[in-house]
Amino acid sequence: MRSARNVRHWPAEGLTRVPYWVYCDSDLVEQEQERIFAGATWSFLCLAADLPAPNTYCRSNLGAMPVVVTRDQAGDLHAFENRCAHRGSLLVLSEKGEARDITCVYHNWCYDLAGNLTAVAFRKGLGGKGGMPAECRPEAHGPRKLRLQALCGLVFGTLSAQTPPLERYLGPDILARIKRVMRAPVKLLGSYSQMLPSNWKLYMENVKDSYHASLLHTFFTTFRLNRLSQKGAIVVSECGGHHVSYSLAADSGGKEYEQAGMRSAQQGFGLEDPTLLDSVDEFGDGIGLQILSVFPNFVLQQTRNSLAVRRLVPQGLQKSELVWTCFGFTLDDEEMTERRLRQANLIGPAGYISMEDGAAPSFVQRAVATAPDLVSVVEMGGADTTSQDNRVTEAAVRGFWKSYREHMQL
Repeated sequence: MRSARNVRHWPAEGLTRVPYWVYCDSDLVEQEQERIFAGATWSFLCLAADLPAPNTYCRSNLGAMPVVVTRDQAGDLHAFENRCAHRGSLLVLSEKGEARDITCVYHNWCYDLAGNLTAVAFRKGLGGKGGMPAECRPEAHGPRKLRLQALCGLVFGTLSAQTPPLERYLGPDILARIKRVMRAPVKLLGSYSQMLPSNWKLYMENVKDSYHASLLHTFFTTFRLNRLSQKGAIVVSECGGHHVSYSLAADSGGKEYEQAGMRSAQQGFGLEDPTLLDSVDEFGDGIGLQILSVFPNFVLQQTRNSLAVRRLVPQGLQKSELVWTCFGFTLDDEEMTERRLRQANLIGPAGYISMEDGAAPSFVQRAVATAPDLVSVVEMGGADTTSQDNRVTEAAVRGFWKSYREHMQL
């Protein structure tokens, strides 16, 4: 395949055209890590509830870079690169745990929970022999430390001093929608992850693509959970990179799908256990579905009473990992917790709704690999990235590329 270096010019039409080389060029992997994930963006790392007590830690990622997030003895949060200053080994191997310090398994170099090197095994040698020279400063090669900001129980990190404060980065509309869902202390219900055989950008596009939801996901439309004919809207941040899509649960939508004979409007189906879809309006606004994304890697999802965060991890050019964490609130009673767990069957790698989202981006990845010179047509809802009072639009997809191009200087 011809190198994308020869075709890396964004189409003259702007955001309504997306060149396929952007999913296929291996040169972009390193550039994205430098300009986006290590650049002036906030990446979602974990929930504060993943660190439930002092002296706890969990693993995460900043793009491709492995990261450790900790809560120290005083309860303060820290995050640093999961890499030993000595030979570059991973410092933390387990997903979560408790520790007062972190010791590299390879050569037993020790770090505190802020990522500071505190001890080197046999630094002065034995019996006056061996060891490190007095002028050696191994702490100068320690793991890189992240700036952190926590918001409503969500922990974000950045390596860049130029990244604006988190609330300004999000903007008022996205901030309000986060606060709508994250209204109380979180109780973890479970987590799982899946490997996606596609570039990370294809999944983030898919999240922002409200046009596909009721066409690809037959469960949505068959059981009238989400149809484009329902009342709803798209909110796109000023920078373009963040979005919210929502629809009201009370309006089950018309019969346009059946009349058009669409595959996603299958008739004659019922649930053997209809309690799967029993829900309550816990937020008091009638919204049954809200999908929110923050550039570059975060998704906050409310599907009826099923709540989850998703963290996207690039794994090279044609692979990415999606980490799901389902949650409720500490104020939930047993009935609500049971309802959330039951409705968790709607989401995730094998969810009645979300299963197809792991496959569709891979279909694109496989098809465009031999067509780097060609483009996607992204004109649903016009050519801009403004918020709209309907969901038959690709405004949020165009917004993603607006932000991507700005960070990548394309």
